Amino acid sequence: MSEPSGPGPAARQPTGGAGDLGRRIALRRAQLGLSREQVAARAGSSPGYVRYLEESPADPSVSSLLRIAAALETTAAALHGCGTGRPPGLGRAGRHPRLLELDPAECRARLARHGVGRVSVSTSRGPVILPVNYSVIGDAVVFRTAPDAAPAAAVDAEVAFEVDHIDEALSQGWSVLVVGRVRRVTEPAAIRELADKAFTTPWPGGSRDLWLRIEPTSITGRRIQAE
Repeated sequence: MSEPSGPGPAARQPTGGAGDLGRRIALRRAQLGLSREQVAARAGSSPGYVRYLEESPADPSVSSLLRIAAALETTAAALHGCGTGRPPGLGRAGRHPRLLELDPAECRARLARHGVGRVSVSTSRGPVILPVNYSVIGDAVVFRTAPDAAPAAAVDAEVAFEVDHIDEALSQGWSVLVVGRVRRVTEPAAIRELADKAFTTPWPGGSRDLWLRIEPTSITGRRIQAE
């Protein structure tokens, strides 16, 4: 199967016409900090073809997909979404792992990349840990929820908020822990600013217009380095 060149210069993000495969390719490329040109050079392909895969509901040949997966340091199965129903971290530990502390600057840098984090909340049924889409604006971690949803119970309470990343292939990863008090954002101008700067709308959808702000009192982190 020949590789279509794809139209025009490479764009940074896939368009709304991208399929699941294309979105996973674009995300993995972003995680590695690679340009389309770099991925194409690794795969022996063209930047236009990488763009085509990212932006179209493409069905590449097995050989093409294997080359792209190798260029992205992953597997064809992972790009197809296999294993999305399993928890991360099923790989075996490295032979000589090292547990290292992250300094405050590195903690903040990793936290500021945005994404999905987990917040601890005390409820009438006991403590729970909930995933939320979050952003970092200024020195605070912010997220939105619904007034009747479980995360709303965190208002005016001290919470722990955690983000992490696991590299299955290398059996290494990192985590950052934020401890701070949650405040409700009520000023209309502040709410508009948060909405404008938010990395994404909440993945669960629905009406989630209660903005919460975690004001950190401590930020710590660790990473596992496999050798």
